[in-house]
Amino acid sequence: MKKKEKLHLSSKKHVGAFNQPLVFFWFICLIFSVTGARLFWLQIINGSYYQQLSEENRIKLIANPPIRGRLLDRNGVVLADNKLFYSLSIQPRLLTNSEWIDLRKSLSDLFNISTDQLEIAFNRSYADSPYKKVLLTDLSAEQVVRFKEQENNLYGAQIDIGLVRYYPYNSLASHALGYTQLITQNEFSKLSERGYKLSDRIGRKGIEAAFESELRGQWGGEMLEIDSTGTVQRSLGLKLPKAGKDIKLTLDLDLQVTAEKVLSDKIAGAIVAIDPRTGAIRAIASQPTFDLNFFSKPFTNKQYDNLFLSSNFPLLSRAFNAYEPGSTWKPVTAMAGMESGKFPASKKLNTVPCITYGSHCFPEYNRRGYGWIGYEDAFRVSSNTFFYQVGVGSGSKALYDAAIKLGFDNYTGIETFLDENKGLVGNKKWADDGRGWGNPGETPWIVEDIASASIGQSVVLVTPLQLARAYAVFANGGYLVTPHLVDANIDWRSEKYLQKVDIKDTTLETIRRGLRKVVTNGTGMEINLDTSILPPVAGKTGTAEDSSGGKDHAWFACFAPFDSGEIVIVAFAQNTPGGGSVHALPMAKKMLQTWYKLNSDKQSINGKDE
Repeated sequence: MKKKEKLHLSSKKHVGAFNQPLVFFWFICLIFSVTGARLFWLQIINGSYYQQLSEENRIKLIANPPIRGRLLDRNGVVLADNKLFYSLSIQPRLLTNSEWIDLRKSLSDLFNISTDQLEIAFNRSYADSPYKKVLLTDLSAEQVVRFKEQENNLYGAQIDIGLVRYYPYNSLASHALGYTQLITQNEFSKLSERGYKLSDRIGRKGIEAAFESELRGQWGGEMLEIDSTGTVQRSLGLKLPKAGKDIKLTLDLDLQVTAEKVLSDKIAGAIVAIDPRTGAIRAIASQPTFDLNFFSKPFTNKQYDNLFLSSNFPLLSRAFNAYEPGSTWKPVTAMAGMESGKFPASKKLNTVPCITYGSHCFPEYNRRGYGWIGYEDAFRVSSNTFFYQVGVGSGSKALYDAAIKLGFDNYTGIETFLDENKGLVGNKKWADDGRGWGNPGETPWIVEDIASASIGQSVVLVTPLQLARAYAVFANGGYLVTPHLVDANIDWRSEKYLQKVDIKDTTLETIRRGLRKVVTNGTGMEINLDTSILPPVAGKTGTAEDSSGGKDHAWFACFAPFDSGEIVIVAFAQNTPGGGSVHALPMAKKMLQTWYKLNSDKQSINGKDE
């Protein structure tokens, strides 16, 4: 029995000794298999990726941003420029927590700023890359020199030099010029293939947005070979950045300054001055306005909200927004009456205290009537009941057709069309379709609508720019111009941009004579009192009810000189009751005085040169 047990134990030892080399063999095979698989994954499957990483470890690309093109007025005065700025940033990857605390204390002492402010900036800051945090911007030259003196003791911190958009006249022509802002992540994902970078600023609104592709330029850069310590070994190639193009505008700085000044005491409003021969905009201003340099400086969320969420809507261009035009619309009604043949140029109508249409009695301007008068006197005294009769008698189609011929209910063609309101000229189809707020068939066109439309109320909304374009037709002898802010070597008098309006000579001349009478002995005669400093003027006053429930709007539209038509000016004071002759006319008058002086000075200089 003992002998059998010994044999059994001996066989077990033999089996164990036999298995150990086998296990060790399979263990070695497993290690080599895992290693081989890993090497296959790294070198074959992801080889190109790791090769790229290797290249990036020894090649560094230094990007050089382009200089954005400037915006100039018609005489070459700079309205938008670029300014060098210095900012303080740190590279967190180079610092431990304790080193950052020490650096923060040193920077606090150097720049006389609390450590708490630096910590807040550190925590909220984002950068063009995850390796940099911007702590301070817009450093002064003295601060930069101070930093350079202590730079060796401020490891991890650096001074960066950049360019920022700068507007030397702050809020001047803000809505026309527009502004720039840092590109958003969403924009970058769409524009990166066109060469944009996360540090780019992109045009917002106005000319800055409309001419973004011309203004921005192209990035340049230098490829450097570096060693493992980051030391530059040599330059592998250099591509210089390409500066953006300067854009010369049609604006005249002196006239623009006057426009901004005459609007400064108004709650809200707009001024438009346009050359009726070409459509070149000489001045365009809106009130309230905003400082264009706001977007080039650091700002808090509260400051941002105060601008964008303000109840005054400072970012809204009143020159491009639509309002009831009041009596400045009456030339459109006159055109409808004469062109339809129902109320020819020689027609006289009896003006009375009130005319009933539907359920409403529409009153005369003076509440008494003016007796039997024709078009020219109807313009002169701004008779409502005369134009009620013409508008209702001609019909909504004739009125709408006349409005379309003069460019209303449509975009003007200006380059900054994205900021422009199309306006509204009410008509039967529009009403039958629901007026933009009701259900089709439930808001029919009624006679009260056409009566209101006849004097530019309720169902008519136009922009100051649209009105200026229409009055240019009366100033230039019957041509609809294309308003523009940039000449861009375009022939603005070609048929593409200057369209002949289908209007009879008698209609045109009757309206022109009526507008002239307004300022010689009518509601706008005050503008023509200083004959020594102004050429002959023609125009129309307007007082419009605000259908949204606000106070009345004040308007004045005019052109000068009467015979040659070289400038059209539209002045608009939003929710400023008292009448167009009281509030809007004085604004236009000052604009005309500036324009006339500039024109006279120019002619005087040219005369001397000859």
